[in-house]
Amino acid sequence: MDAREEFLALVQQAKEHLRYYQELGITQMGEAETLRQSKTPAVSASVPVAVIAPTPAPVSAKPAAIPDPPPALIITPETMPKTDDTPLLFGELENAATPVNMTPRVETLEDIRREMGDCQRCKLWSTRTNLVFGEGDPQAQLMFVGEGPGADEDASGRPFVGRAGQLLTKMIESIDLKRDQVYIANVVKSRPPGNRTPEADEVKACKPFLLRQIACIKPKLIVTLGNPATQSLLETKVGITRLRGEVQSYPHLPEVKVIPTFHPAYLLRSPDKKREAWDDLKKVRAFLRGELEG
Repeated sequence: MDAREEFLALVQQAKEHLRYYQELGITQMGEAETLRQSKTPAVSASVPVAVIAPTPAPVSAKPAAIPDPPPALIITPETMPKTDDTPLLFGELENAATPVNMTPRVETLEDIRREMGDCQRCKLWSTRTNLVFGEGDPQAQLMFVGEGPGADEDASGRPFVGRAGQLLTKMIESIDLKRDQVYIANVVKSRPPGNRTPEADEVKACKPFLLRQIACIKPKLIVTLGNPATQSLLETKVGITRLRGEVQSYPHLPEVKVIPTFHPAYLLRSPDKKREAWDDLKKVRAFLRGELEG
């Protein structure tokens, strides 16, 4: 039985109740109670009250036997027929039927930078001029990571813009790329005083943002510049001299590879190491071209 048929059956039951009391000439439920008490046991309290228009009672020398009433008509939320037009009490079913978009939102570099705000998570904030977040192609295949901003970077808010930055730009161009085709960042985003090596608590406070940058960009290859950046990103104590030029696996995303090389500032102080750095860059180019496996 569908909902409509069930509803019509309940209506028919109600009509039978009304017809029963109408035949008895009853206009108030009290009359039905008095009559029932004289002839039959008490009617269940579940029998509904019926109020109908008065009709002449039939004249009879002897009262007719009063038949038992039809089964009680009890309408509950469970027996109430459901139709397409039945209103929802609290909208539970309507809300349940509404599809919910469960696709997680993809984080962007702008989201990360916005969360950093005027970062004061470590003591470097008190001596910096500008926070240096990073710049470049957000979908770059190649990413360069240094240890921290220098004086020129602190003044401008951009990474690698001083003498070391100019050399890095030449290094990028030597492998047939342009600066705006790569992404450049540092482990810490605020300049350590006197360009000293970032301390452990400073790295701990800032490194999570670098890892999120990498996860957002998903580069094919990261070139770490210098010892602090290499050891921090690869989570190792092995020095740059032993690791440089070798393809390493990035711990947090196995599909991303790392090739360490010397920091441009070190090359400015030790120009005799430029030949070794050039060898490292040739491996970077070969890897990006698919000519060198990780």
